[in-house]
Amino acid sequence: MISVAPPAAIPFVDYLVLGKRPYLRASECKRCGARFFDRRNACASCFHTEFKRVRVKSSGVVTSFTIVATGPQPFVSAIVDCDGTSVKCTLVDVEPDPSQVELGMKVKLATYSMGVDDTGAEAIGFGFRPA
Repeated sequence: MISVAPPAAIPFVDYLVLGKRPYLRASECKRCGARFFDRRNACASCFHTEFKRVRVKSSGVVTSFTIVATGPQPFVSAIVDCDGTSVKCTLVDVEPDPSQVELGMKVKLATYSMGVDDTGAEAIGFGFRPA
């Protein structure tokens, strides 16, 4: 009998860490502390080239948002301040209506399935939902 491993859940971005309590991980400049989610050869703030990986707080507040109404379904695009780290994201579990979102709104990290491929591997995305 051949044993087949169950399909994997794969994070859609490399800075999303899955597990019992998913979290985001940023690269932090060792000199000035600036944080980035994308790959960097040098810090955009001080040009230093050494970084360390740090866990980002999984809750925060909405500092900016817009309702995106193009495409098949409107959604809320936002910037969330997670204890000093800005995270660009989609707000989930909230109606894309300006009366349902407000600056300073408390939110927490949420993950969701983005789909399953032909092998059964599931892509997992992240957003923030009202706390």
